[in-house]
Amino acid sequence: MAEQKRETSPIVKLGRAALEQLAELTGQKVEGLSGIHRNDDGWLVTAEVLELRRIPETTDVMATYEVTLDDDGSLTGYRRARRYTRAQTEEY
Repeated sequence: MAEQKRETSPIVKLGRAALEQLAELTGQKVEGLSGIHRNDDGWLVTAEVLELRRIPETTDVMATYEVTLDDDGSLTGYRRARRYTRAQTEEY
């Protein structure tokens, strides 16, 4: 039985576009996507970025970036929302 090739969903494509463009702009390693949602102007993507590697890794300096995209996946803006150490957790 031949495998069917599944098409990548549009939201996955938007997430990848945001991460690639953010890495290019910041020159930093983007470790992952932590959120994506639609807003009035397009899309808001939240990403976690490694800004400074340290030993031990738990002391690495991380940052949360908010990236805005238009409906075509083009970056329209970004900002660093916060910085933290890898071992730091938030309480809700």
